[in-house]
Amino acid sequence: MNLVPPSLEALLTRYSVGPKYLTEPGPSDAQLALMAEAALRAPDHAELVPYRFKVVRGAAKEGMAALFADAARAAGKGEEGAAMDAERALKPPLTVAVVARIDLGHPQVPAHEQWAAVGGALANFLTAAHALGFGGKMLSGAKVRNAAVAAAFCEPGETLLGWIALGTPTRMAAGPARKGEAGAVLVDWHPPCKADPERTDGPGPRSPGTPPA
Repeated sequence: MNLVPPSLEALLTRYSVGPKYLTEPGPSDAQLALMAEAALRAPDHAELVPYRFKVVRGAAKEGMAALFADAARAAGKGEEGAAMDAERALKPPLTVAVVARIDLGHPQVPAHEQWAAVGGALANFLTAAHALGFGGKMLSGAKVRNAAVAAAFCEPGETLLGWIALGTPTRMAAGPARKGEAGAVLVDWHPPCKADPERTDGPGPRSPGTPPA
């Protein structure tokens, strides 16, 4: 008996597909909108929406390829390495840059909660792409920290996380899963034991400022 409802199939079967295994067609505008709507359903304290998805396609891919190649040269790579980085921009049918908008001074929502919202949105976006029949993979690397690349993708107050390569997968995932089972991450919590005030076999309370024995 299959206990997995159809609504969970996309979550439980999603896998990453690198750019060299992606081909046309890429998602349409309507399909991209569905991915963004799925992203917006992720938990988001105070509904800050601390992220943006910036679509790179058509002639814009050439501009991104040039940025990637320049960043590779700035990092000390030769022309072969620069060409490989440029190819990563050109190969996917469509690429989506992911940027965060973290409000460090928000009175209610600390930065770590906003980053959690970004991660949830990214996961939903990729799962929606998988559910629609597309393959995708989040890519980053040293070039996200390249000043020229970051400036090209970010407005003031934004942080570049990386890029989602999207397209139609040419192969399925194979081999054993590299992550553990659910039991490795799902554990019962128990409150910590309180000190027994009747115990006499241990050291007594220390005055403030007294160093431990």
